[in-house]
Amino acid sequence: MAVSAFTPTIFSTPSQSFTIPTTPHLSNFSKPKKIKSLSPITALSDPFVLQIAESLEDSLPSSSSSSQHLQKLRDFASEALLSTPWPSRKDEPFRFTDISFIKKSEITPVSPPPPQSLTNLSVFGDTLLVNLTIVDGYIVDSLSQLSGLPDGVYVGSLCKISSSEITKRVVEFLPVNEQGDLFWSLNGVGSPDLVVVYVPEGCRFEGPLHLRYVASEGSDKDSGKLPVSNPRVLVVVEKGGEIGIVEEFMGGDGGLSYWTNSVMEVVIGEEGKVSHSYIQTQSLSSAHIKWTSVRQEKSSSYDLVEVSTGGKLSRHNVHVQQVGSDTITGLSTFHLSGCDQTQDLHSKIVLDHPRGFSRQLHKCIVAHSLGQAVFDGNIKVNRYAQQTDAGQLTRSLILEPRATVNVKPNLQIIADDVKCSHGAAICDLEEDQLFYLQARGIDLKTARKALIVSFGAEVIERFPSSDLRKKVDLYVKKLLDPKVEMDM
Repeated sequence: MAVSAFTPTIFSTPSQSFTIPTTPHLSNFSKPKKIKSLSPITALSDPFVLQIAESLEDSLPSSSSSSQHLQKLRDFASEALLSTPWPSRKDEPFRFTDISFIKKSEITPVSPPPPQSLTNLSVFGDTLLVNLTIVDGYIVDSLSQLSGLPDGVYVGSLCKISSSEITKRVVEFLPVNEQGDLFWSLNGVGSPDLVVVYVPEGCRFEGPLHLRYVASEGSDKDSGKLPVSNPRVLVVVEKGGEIGIVEEFMGGDGGLSYWTNSVMEVVIGEEGKVSHSYIQTQSLSSAHIKWTSVRQEKSSSYDLVEVSTGGKLSRHNVHVQQVGSDTITGLSTFHLSGCDQTQDLHSKIVLDHPRGFSRQLHKCIVAHSLGQAVFDGNIKVNRYAQQTDAGQLTRSLILEPRATVNVKPNLQIIADDVKCSHGAAICDLEEDQLFYLQARGIDLKTARKALIVSFGAEVIERFPSSDLRKKVDLYVKKLLDPKVEMDM
């Protein structure tokens, strides 16, 4: 087995900035005259990245291009792509994550799903719940159920908002104040629509909102083609508002190859609460890259519970910014690498104000000799975040000799009146636990199976919905033991 766990201290200086002229359309990248006018940025441009960006722009429906607000987002992302190269293992954020699988594929943007292709589409889940179905990045109203929304709550396309007040409020967060990496920007360029979830001041949304992401367009895993979709969601919860959101990524047989490049931005107002459940069970031949960016104001609460088992390559970037005092953040994640796949979590929590509270628990099982798990967790407690209470724990279970786990917990503290801790553990099952069960008449095989299943249960039990807990628990047990019967 291969194991790496360390906490480096990194000192960085601000990078040199350039002034980039506004680029209204990415297709300008293909025009030599435009490129020549962008020196010195031209020298930093990656032709492969610009080729993907141009193909994404050309694939967008004409109606989507008419939204000036969406165009503002695309312009912002376009400028970032001018100086963003395709990442490699030499880049620190991708040091342990090999994404050459994507680069070696023929990347093609997905097309809007034709109505006839949706008639036989099978998506599991309780359709009685308030839900929105997104197929290949496009909202499908016929598969959604949005009746019974509380007064003032909006769920749907940015282009279809009828309230000028909601529109004005939502566009305040476009473009984002802080950009992510290359994949964040590619999503900004290629997203055909922006899904908006708006909760007005003081409104409590009873019951979860189920966002179902379905990948319907895929290619054979040996074809070398990789259809890419770019769903994007913006959640705005005003002062005192509350909502529970379930994100579920599914679709495609085990042999289908595709790339889901998703972004969710969450803005939580003062005393607001968001419960976020995230389940990823996509094809084992797919690439799944997701960004979750959260901004929390004073006395707000954000709680994420995640289970990720799908994807040949799965990477989740979570960035939480506490911009007010007395703020609560919880991150609980469980990853399972059951075959030749990579499960990667990169998280960052930034505390800037007094009495902030955060807890992070990351657990991972690597059950295949070619499986890999990556955890890069950063908690930064800045100077004015006095009386902060922050804790981070990562535990990984390696079940095969050649399996690989790389963990990099990082706790940066500048404030001097704090209570902070972090820890990391990477191991196989403990012998004393196995002995305890065997001493009570349980055979070794059954004992190992029980301990493996219970390892992830600590995270699964944190899902707020009992039905969701039961469904995910059965699904994970089925992956660990194919003999388990399940009814999804």
